[in-house]
Amino acid sequence: MDVDGKIKLVALLEIVSGIGTLMFWVLFFTVGLAPEVPPQCYLAYELSFPVADTMMSIVLIIAGILIIKGHVSGIAYSLTGAGAFVFLGILDASFNFRNGIYASGGPDLFLNAFINMWCMIFGVIVVIAMSKRLIGLKGGKG
Repeated sequence: MDVDGKIKLVALLEIVSGIGTLMFWVLFFTVGLAPEVPPQCYLAYELSFPVADTMMSIVLIIAGILIIKGHVSGIAYSLTGAGAFVFLGILDASFNFRNGIYASGGPDLFLNAFINMWCMIFGVIVVIAMSKRLIGLKGGKG
């Protein structure tokens, strides 16, 4: 599979996103990234994600590496990781709205809003880019 500049950029951003998600958890458990006044359910909610986020991150990293190396199988990994990324963004945004995390303002607002928007927007970009690539490989129309 030929890897053009746009697809290579998407693949690199998949790798960065996977590593970034893993780094979030390293920081969460070492320096603490919880809001100053978290909702009562905050810790229970957040602690349900490390295993799933780790799997998602591994899939995104593998996807990026496979795409850069020109392996068609990277498309399947990309679509899988992107679906998980969008789901994560929607779930986190829903929790944050319902529990006033965005209303807290300051760093919590900006960090959470950026992460949530990145997950949703970049996830959709990956789905669109990889779907187009998949259609192109088949020579057909979507």
